[in-house]
Amino acid sequence: MRVLSIIHGANARSGIFGDVVREAGHELVERSYAFGEPPPEAPETYDAVMVFGGVMNVHEVDGHPWLGVETRALECLLENEVPVLGVCLGAQLLASAAGAEVSRAQRPEIGWYEVETTDEARDDALFSGTPDRFDAFHWHSYQFDHPPDAVLLARSPVCLQAYRIRETCWGIQFHAEVSKQIAADWISHYGKDPDAIRIGLDPERERRRLDDEIERWNEFGRTLIDRFLVVAGERAGVAPQRARA
Repeated sequence: MRVLSIIHGANARSGIFGDVVREAGHELVERSYAFGEPPPEAPETYDAVMVFGGVMNVHEVDGHPWLGVETRALECLLENEVPVLGVCLGAQLLASAAGAEVSRAQRPEIGWYEVETTDEARDDALFSGTPDRFDAFHWHSYQFDHPPDAVLLARSPVCLQAYRIRETCWGIQFHAEVSKQIAADWISHYGKDPDAIRIGLDPERERRRLDDEIERWNEFGRTLIDRFLVVAGERAGVAPQRARA
């Protein structure tokens, strides 16, 4: 399969999701509207699309005109039922393309916060078997409302955390794609994030928590993206090629 990865920052790339795509023998095409490097072909021609995070917000179109272009591309992906997995900003953009409001959260979630799955998650292609509650790595100050007709899969006390649109598109607010290197880089640059400063993020404490949690967290992320690729493969008529036994 050909998998398109849309990124929005030099330190917010495909992470372990990209690793799993390659390990499964698929082609990963990483491009960025934010960098002026849009996909070489129409996004709907790919077998699956991943959309990752960034420091910008959905409503900041004046400062980032490409956000409008990317949102229209996501609308086209939804119309064509191309499998999409949006992460953080990517989930917010996908929710916006589906007609949901995106707004500032009541408080930032930066670091490890508990997520609770819904009853609907038990039968979901990506979330089935996920614990009722689990600690997830976050780095966001904005949230998405419930997209019209979407199935809610997870929430936290702060905001919605995961949804599915029809049977092909998912959005997750937490960062299941981060490698230890990516997360450590974010923590080391926390001083550039006013929300991280405002909540009193302790970099040393976060580094220790990262050491303790990253192996479990990467296992969760690898399972999530592996299942997404199976869904995409079934739609594309490709025999499942799991990266994991």
